[in-house]
Amino acid sequence: MATQEFSRSLPMMLYRALDAVMPRFRRIFNEFGLTEQQWRVLRVLWEHEDIAFRDLAEVALIPAPSLVGVVDRLSREGLVGRRRSEADRRNVFVYATDEGRDLHRRVRPRVDAAYAELRGSIDDDEWRNLMNGLERLASLEDETLADKPAVNQ
Repeated sequence: MATQEFSRSLPMMLYRALDAVMPRFRRIFNEFGLTEQQWRVLRVLWEHEDIAFRDLAEVALIPAPSLVGVVDRLSREGLVGRRRSEADRRNVFVYATDEGRDLHRRVRPRVDAAYAELRGSIDDDEWRNLMNGLERLASLEDETLADKPAVNQ
C-alpha cells in the first residue's frame, strides 16, 4: 500500500480531530481549575465508587508515575482521597470525595452541552461509525499485545 499524503495520514487526522474537539473542553476544565489529566482522573472516579490506583492509571491513560502527582494535586484540593486495601496493603484505592462529587454536579451540564454541540455537527450514522472505527483502532493495541510472546522472568 502506498504511503498516505502526510496531511491525510491517520496520525495527522487524529491530531487535527483532537485540535478541533479539545478546545471546547479545555475551556471548561480551565474554568474549574482543572488540567486535562485531572479531568480524566475525576471522570473515571465519577463512574466508580473507588478504583485501584493501577486500574485508574490504565483507564485514564496516565502512566502510574505521572498519576501519583495528578492524584496528589487533586487530594490537596480536597477532590479525591486514597485508602489502602485491607486485604493487601500494597493496593491503594482512589475515590472522589464529597467535594469532588459536588464538582461533578457543577461541571457536568457544561460538558454535556459541549458534547451535544459536537454530536449536532455530524449525523447519527456518522457519529456511530466514527465511534465504532475509533474503538476498533484502539482495540488493535490489545490484539497486538496478545500476539506477542510472554517474556520469561
